[in-house]
Amino acid sequence: MFARKFLPCIYLKNGSAITSEEDETIIEADAYSLAMKFCRDGADGIIIYDLSAGMGDIAHEEALRIIRAICGDSEVPVYAGGNIRRLEDVKKLIYAGCSKVILDYDEDVNILLTSAASGRFGRDKIVAAVSYPQTVIRNIESLDRSLLIGTDTNYHSGDKRDTGKISGIAEEYVSEILLKNIHALDLIEAEIKLPIIISAGDLALNKIIDFLKKDTVSGVTGNVISLNSAEISSIKKIASENGISVRKLESKLKWSELKKGPNDLIPVIVQDYKNDEVLMLAYMNEEAFLNTISTGMMTYYSRSREEQWVKGETSGHYQYVKSLTADCDKDTILARVSQVGVACHTGARSCFFNEITGTEEEQNANPNQVFEKVYGVIMDRKQHPKEGSYTNYLFDKGLDKILKKFGEEAIETVIASKNSDKHEIVYEISDLLYHMMVLMAEKDITWDEVTRELADR
Repeated sequence: MFARKFLPCIYLKNGSAITSEEDETIIEADAYSLAMKFCRDGADGIIIYDLSAGMGDIAHEEALRIIRAICGDSEVPVYAGGNIRRLEDVKKLIYAGCSKVILDYDEDVNILLTSAASGRFGRDKIVAAVSYPQTVIRNIESLDRSLLIGTDTNYHSGDKRDTGKISGIAEEYVSEILLKNIHALDLIEAEIKLPIIISAGDLALNKIIDFLKKDTVSGVTGNVISLNSAEISSIKKIASENGISVRKLESKLKWSELKKGPNDLIPVIVQDYKNDEVLMLAYMNEEAFLNTISTGMMTYYSRSREEQWVKGETSGHYQYVKSLTADCDKDTILARVSQVGVACHTGARSCFFNEITGTEEEQNANPNQVFEKVYGVIMDRKQHPKEGSYTNYLFDKGLDKILKKFGEEAIETVIASKNSDKHEIVYEISDLLYHMMVLMAEKDITWDEVTRELADR
């Protein structure tokens, strides 16, 4: 059984979050900031509706820029829909970093895009949004017809499609249903056996709980969640108490099982979960420990101020929990986190920057750090040209020269791979990777963006 999701939504127009498609009252002037707040509030995902349709290419590109920025920094999956007219629009949202694209079945063109979008990006990337009960069956049957176009199957408008056939087609090409009208739930459940996200503008808490108890309901979205995002943790707690599976951190160790030091505190070593960089050391008391578990955001106890503090509360440099692990003696906690911005109050990425001693071997031991180090040198050459630098020669010659060299190195790698000399292959791959990083720097593409894309596949 899947854990239920709480998905606040953003109706995006002119860079702002408005109340709905029908009500353009601005909720938050900066949609990006609202999305980051949703992350801090414990959302399981964010749904964005691009309302730039009919406003021209510039408005659409600006909406995509904001969606891309949100996807890049969001700690949770982002679903996006709206202003989709062709497969290219789906592709742009996927390339922007969206986990799923919402095809609105109130728009016939979106129905016709289903098979192509699903075939190109996979059914896990596609959500079908439906609304009114009387249009649900028509839309599903339209999907059925659209999927048969270009196949050997003969289909006539008068044919009667059995429910099993319709259900099978929907399940083949779509991963979830987003139901915009909760009154259609029974009808949808009867037709399609897919997880259903219900959307509501206003709904009493007991009604939310009743809906979430249904086996087919995978989550809740709409302004009922968006306007009450600060209460997501509380709602999850109530849902859990009602036997509903929700997404939240669960501690396998009680505070009493940990061995505390002076003043009933335990030290916490904080590490970046992406590259294993040690960021800082802080302390927790029981309140900070429990608050970290309940919110998913690192919370500490300040020995100097004698008070609890949430990392990033004043600086904006929050730390999102990825895992907490106690050591063998249970007297120290290792926290692996997603770090927003920098960890140190000095502005440094890590608090550990005062080198005492070290070896070159240690600095070059981590392959990820080697990639980042070489890329950093390349970016430095781009920003601070150095006379006689081959890297600057490539940048000065421009994109065509960079692409030409990249292509040549790719061919040389292929030729070397046909031979039996492993060392030659390693040499050519290294050249290829270097020129690839020059291309990345030219296009302002970071290793973080590339590895995030690979991890999502």
